[in-house]
Amino acid sequence: QEYWTVDAEVEAGAGGFAARLTHLEGKKLDKLSISNETEANRAVDAIRAQAFRIGSVESKPVKRHPAPPFITSTLQMEASRKLGFNAKHTMRVAQALYEGVDIGGDTVGLITYMRTDGLDVAPEAISEARHVIDEQYGKRYLPGAPRRYTSKVKNAQEAHEAIRPTSFSRRPEQIALRLDADQAKLYELIWKRALASQMESAELERTTVDVVSADSRITLRATGSVTLFDGFLTLYQEGKDDEQDEDGAKLPRVEEGESAGIEQVKPEQHFTEPPPRYSEASLVRKMEELGIGRPSTYASILSTLRDRAYVRMERNRFVPDDKGRIVTTFLTNFFKRYVEYGFTADLEEKLDEVSAGKLDWKQLLRDFWRDFSAAIGETKELKISDVIDALDEVLGPHLFMPMDGQDPRVCPTCGNGRLSLKLGRFGAFVGCSNYPECRYTRKLGQSAEEANSEQPRELGVDPETGEPISIRVGRFGPYVQRGAGEKPARATIPKGTDAGSIDLEYALRLLSLPREIGKHPETGDLITANFGRFGPYVQHQKTYASLESPEDVFTVGINRAVTLIAEKKANPRGRRGPEPLKELGPAVNGAPIKLMNGRYGPYVTDGTTNATIPNGTDPQSVTLDQAQALIAEREAKGGGKKKTKRAPAKPKASAKASAKGKRANSSKGKSAAKKPEPAET
Repeated sequence: QEYWTVDAEVEAGAGGFAARLTHLEGKKLDKLSISNETEANRAVDAIRAQAFRIGSVESKPVKRHPAPPFITSTLQMEASRKLGFNAKHTMRVAQALYEGVDIGGDTVGLITYMRTDGLDVAPEAISEARHVIDEQYGKRYLPGAPRRYTSKVKNAQEAHEAIRPTSFSRRPEQIALRLDADQAKLYELIWKRALASQMESAELERTTVDVVSADSRITLRATGSVTLFDGFLTLYQEGKDDEQDEDGAKLPRVEEGESAGIEQVKPEQHFTEPPPRYSEASLVRKMEELGIGRPSTYASILSTLRDRAYVRMERNRFVPDDKGRIVTTFLTNFFKRYVEYGFTADLEEKLDEVSAGKLDWKQLLRDFWRDFSAAIGETKELKISDVIDALDEVLGPHLFMPMDGQDPRVCPTCGNGRLSLKLGRFGAFVGCSNYPECRYTRKLGQSAEEANSEQPRELGVDPETGEPISIRVGRFGPYVQRGAGEKPARATIPKGTDAGSIDLEYALRLLSLPREIGKHPETGDLITANFGRFGPYVQHQKTYASLESPEDVFTVGINRAVTLIAEKKANPRGRRGPEPLKELGPAVNGAPIKLMNGRYGPYVTDGTTNATIPNGTDPQSVTLDQAQALIAEREAKGGGKKKTKRAPAKPKASAKASAKGKRANSSKGKSAAKKPEPAET
């Protein structure tokens, strides 16, 4: 919903400050009072037409107390806000700090156990913290008595201390050199939070100034604060999920009754927004509030949501995916009791009682299984169509959003079918009720416009067969098709080709593939051109050679094709030899001597013998004579290329052995021969 605010720059006392319109025509404004630009401009004109004075100045002291030391949930929240760590990474780094690092030859654990919901801190740790505060900041920052905190977490077990350094004397800057970057950041966060929790409160003065018009019918209000004593804020300030300036700006000192000038008035448009989606930090806080999970399971719960594609992350916020919506809708419709917040919290309490020996675990399981088994039995009786109909009804507003006043469930292809949720071999999708006559479908999460762009597009008719030619979109991308029978002719659209630019002529060319180029002059076998998994290629027998561009499939001639096939046979892996750094000149035998850069350094070669350039010699300074001398020296040591001896042929098997082998092979079954794919270049 649209609404407007009006802010003014006020000059009074020793300086200026910003103030917001709160009263107009003697009436207090709420958030939506100014609903359009016309009303906002009218308010601006009213302000400009008046003289103003300082109506009231109200100041009151405020104390801000430090946050308690970390528990698992607050550590994950703060690491997300301040360090950008997700919950899983936070726990992995904390585990490493807990298990210990090498300090002077000894492995020392740097923090206490990190899976905890307790806020207690050992007395000796509190004493050490107070000593460090006194030593580093002075007695003004040390409260008269140690601070004690109590847990507000639902179902808190408090089996372990709060998360703190094992020794406050190990300051972050001293220990950082022995840690990796993430460990150092997290340790500093834990150290500062734990130490700040035992420091004195901050003292502030919060001031509210009302600027009123001469007729007292318009009020502008400004709020701000001044820090009188920073206390724990000198070391640590807790982060926020959604940054807001709670304390406002610093205000100049002003007196009631003094005149105030309005320098500038600015209206600003806003729109109401839904509550922000959960971040990792805010979702962990909500889980803690509702009693869902335990400190040891928060990170794994969030990971499961992502790993199973129930949600996706957008700007570090959780956005529900269609798969997650379907699973949630199914569970809330058919297993409602087991996904209610109260059930989870109640079960956690009972498990605590089992742990404390107050409840028999067998009885707990019997009670659970009795009701759960009955719920499964009821669901088994349902038909799949009943389940799909229930999901379709609940998810309808999400899957079928109205557009331009039209019924979103009307099939855009046949015009009289009804769209609904369907279940297929590859999962859920949206389909038409007139199937199989109407084959309209669209993926979940896909808009109607996107789906329409994937529907078959008729290009025309094949002049030879009279069959329709169309462009379609399948699981592996767009393709062209001739006819609509049981096994119509199809051809893949080459990668990089815009499907929207394909016309009837190009589609017919694709459907005519493979193209016969001609017969190989040596073998007499046919050479063809086509598109494959790795792009355009030419083929001769079992040799495939890649073409440079898709258009080459239709234009390459016999001479070029024969050359490509020959090059491919000579270099089947498609690898080129190393490029020479420099050609030094011809050797005695006429072969060129080249300077090369090899795997083990620079060397010279005449094509037969390789000779390494000695250490300390600049390769670029080597002359032809020096190169020949190095090669000759290498040959004298037996460094030339040796002819490889062919292994002796294996003796032919006897007739009996041959027959026995054939029978053994036939008993294993024949494997279908596969057509080889063109090599990727």
